Amino acid sequence: MGRKLLVTVLLLAGFGGLGYGVQRATGGLDRPAARVGAPTATVTVTATPTPTASPTPTPSATPTPTPTPTATPTASATASATPGPVVKVLGPGDSNDAVRDLQVRLKQLAWYSPDVTGRYDATTGAAVKGFQAKRGIRASGIVDAATLARLKTMTDTPTYGQKHNVVGQSASTKARLDARCTTGRAICVDKTSQTLRWVVDGRVKATMAVRFGASYSPTREGLFHVGWKSEHHVSKLYDSSMPFAMFFSGGQAVHYSSDFAARGYAGASHGCVNVRDYDGVRWLFGQVQVGDKVVVYRS
Repeated sequence: MGRKLLVTVLLLAGFGGLGYGVQRATGGLDRPAARVGAPTATVTVTATPTPTASPTPTPSATPTPTPTPTATPTASATASATPGPVVKVLGPGDSNDAVRDLQVRLKQLAWYSPDVTGRYDATTGAAVKGFQAKRGIRASGIVDAATLARLKTMTDTPTYGQKHNVVGQSASTKARLDARCTTGRAICVDKTSQTLRWVVDGRVKATMAVRFGASYSPTREGLFHVGWKSEHHVSKLYDSSMPFAMFFSGGQAVHYSSDFAARGYAGASHGCVNVRDYDGVRWLFGQVQVGDKVVVYRS
């Protein structure tokens, strides 16, 4: 019995020690257990990104400026800036009837004085150049279309006599002759055609260009006769030269006029019949006699 009791005590003691050990190992069975689901502080470690090299900017191409269109100069602008070559109609070296025509026209305007030759020589070129400079045309000394056109507007159509140096043929007209001119010897002056014709027995011997008096001093019209002649006359009233004067009505006469030769129809007389053909009126002065008829009319 006693022996059983001892075994029992030892067993109990052994279980007691075992329980204490278990309690120590678990921290005590009566300690409250950690609550399930309670938040736990979490440290999130974010990895620092490895810095990447900043990309070097690629330089953009410099834009090529668009060229501003340049206006194409017009023909007139180009011509005014740089005159083109003169397009020759007549010039040095030419020798023909057209040159005769040119020389006569220049002679009518007192730019050319020698005999008409039909050769475009240095004298002809100088006359052309002078005419061009006076009229604001490019002074080349060569006849171009503009020069010829201007010359034609200022002159009468040359006659055969003018082109071949026949004295007294410095003009032409198809205007009718007054009936009073068809008999005897007459200086027949036509205000309409601005011509003087020397007529003998109905035949025209010479034709010349003439001009008349201004509106305040008109040339009288009608039938007259040459009263007297004066080769080197000078007007006492106007103190002006009147070469080869043939007086027919008071102080009015047919005579040469240097002003008419220089200015053409831009001027007028004080009533006289002006002739610009010096050689022609000099010849006429030698033909006309005192008493010959002078007929001034309109055709």
